[in-house]
Amino acid sequence: MKDPADQEPVWSARPAPEQPDLQDVKPTLPIIWVLLVMCVLPELVFLGADVGYWGDRTWRALGLQYGAFWPGLLDNWRPNYTGQPILMFLTYGFLHAGTWHMGLNMVTLVSLGRSLSTQVGQRQFLVLYIGSMIGGALAFTLFGPVSSPMVGASGALFGLAGALILDLWWDTHDWRLLVLPTGGLILLNVIMYYAMDGLLAWQTHLGGFLAGVWVMGMFLIHEGD
Repeated sequence: MKDPADQEPVWSARPAPEQPDLQDVKPTLPIIWVLLVMCVLPELVFLGADVGYWGDRTWRALGLQYGAFWPGLLDNWRPNYTGQPILMFLTYGFLHAGTWHMGLNMVTLVSLGRSLSTQVGQRQFLVLYIGSMIGGALAFTLFGPVSSPMVGASGALFGLAGALILDLWWDTHDWRLLVLPTGGLILLNVIMYYAMDGLLAWQTHLGGFLAGVWVMGMFLIHEGD
């Protein structure tokens, strides 16, 4: 008989815990932090120039000239640099009219983006964000003033709102969850339009919202395949 110390251990037959597939693990916040930095950094640079910490007060105006969305550049205006009529469809979304404008948009980005980026994944979230940004710019081109510049992340943010509303309706097919939030956004735009004496790019909000719904719809359709 073998000495108990010399016997090989008998391992438990309990199966090892199943390890999650790393490809199915979706990170939650990295893309949001990248977008936050890309929006906050320009405003901090302009703010520092406005108060005299560096540069001069012309920096904000120059930023608008080079980065804002100018519908006239799609007509016969001369661009400041090659490719500006195309790049402005993206650059406008990272510039803001001031600290309060930027701060409100960034709070909204985190509020809407946390759950949405977790649900659809980082790459899809970026596609949704950029698609909404471009959709907002297209709507401003069609319905906005030609001579006025447009800046801000709100086009993309309304796209995120549209995506969340569609996703909520998709799960329940309760039309109230589609109509009521959309009606609330319309009312919000009406109130803000008059509160800001008409200086609200509602066209961008509309275009971003519709683009966000469309892109999210493509995601949901493919999930059902």
